[in-house]
Amino acid sequence: MRLTAEQTAGAAAFFTATITRLATRPVRIMEVCGSHTVAIFRNGIRQLLPPTVELVSGPGCPVCVTPNEYLDTAIAYSRCPDTVIVTFGDMLKVPGSASSLQAEKSRGADIRIVYSPLDSLTIARENPDKHVIFLAVGFETTAPTAAATVLEAKQQRLKNFFVLSAHKLVPPALRTLLSASETKVDGFLLPGHTVTISGFEPYRFVAEEYQVPAVVTGFEALDILQGVSLLMEQIAAGKAELLNQYRRVAKPEGNPAALRILQEVYSPASAAWRGFGVIEGSGLKLKPEYGEYDAQTALPLPEIVTNEPVGCRCGEVLRGNIIPEACPHFGRNCTPEQPVGACMVSVEGACAAWYKYGQGRWNYA
Repeated sequence: MRLTAEQTAGAAAFFTATITRLATRPVRIMEVCGSHTVAIFRNGIRQLLPPTVELVSGPGCPVCVTPNEYLDTAIAYSRCPDTVIVTFGDMLKVPGSASSLQAEKSRGADIRIVYSPLDSLTIARENPDKHVIFLAVGFETTAPTAAATVLEAKQQRLKNFFVLSAHKLVPPALRTLLSASETKVDGFLLPGHTVTISGFEPYRFVAEEYQVPAVVTGFEALDILQGVSLLMEQIAAGKAELLNQYRRVAKPEGNPAALRILQEVYSPASAAWRGFGVIEGSGLKLKPEYGEYDAQTALPLPEIVTNEPVGCRCGEVLRGNIIPEACPHFGRNCTPEQPVGACMVSVEGACAAWYKYGQGRWNYA
């Protein structure tokens, strides 16, 4: 049901009043998803909350958590002869150790932007003499489409299509966060779209094992305010439960069809995360029966030397330990036009959101 402007304002006022009434002590709430971070800034939600309620960003931006090792590997493939790199647009400007895909494209590398992994198959069919490598970056939300693309490539018997997989699973990263003594989070706004795929089961440990309340939350302003309100009610009552604010979309069982495709094509694997290191069981790798589509198996490269940018604190931002302004690069020599780290590149990056929506408030001198 669509609310009128008056109803929307009334609901926002009700949730804000509830949060303020319950905010009797300092509370830190982590919005795990980068889409939440952007929505919070765009809708001025921080300004609606009392000063005792702090919102911090988490590791829910797939471009941001993808480490330089992966980027350097993609760049190395782009330099190979007869190779086409296919990617989503937000990967182009992410800086690797010494270059970026955008820089390589300007030097003549064949790098193409697509809106769906399935577009890669068209490129592969039209270029049978080239290796076409899709950069598969994303969480549970995008992984099923990449898996379906692999299945379709096998159906079409394409021999020149490959995947460089950096798909990651959110729950193991949250477990790593909660296991770290430095992490101080009183509640989680869980990403509604990933839960729509995975269902609730992978996230139950947050409340049951770590006694931290969590709310699966949508992406409209009222969704987020209600999600924070539900967390505050739990915190005030000393409860820790997994609740679902996003009931119109997210179901406890998730998306069975998408999960079947994932289980058919991928198996869990250890994966490296920017700011976290290697997290066991947090990645997705192609199963052996689909190994012919794994770029690193089918098209091995020489060993790549990689490093992270000096002084960049993107990893600490992703762990919720600092706000972007605490990074010495932020707004000075790191801007969306000249990014030092991945958090300033992606539209879901916390640094990019702070810079875009905070401009005029922050002193970058």
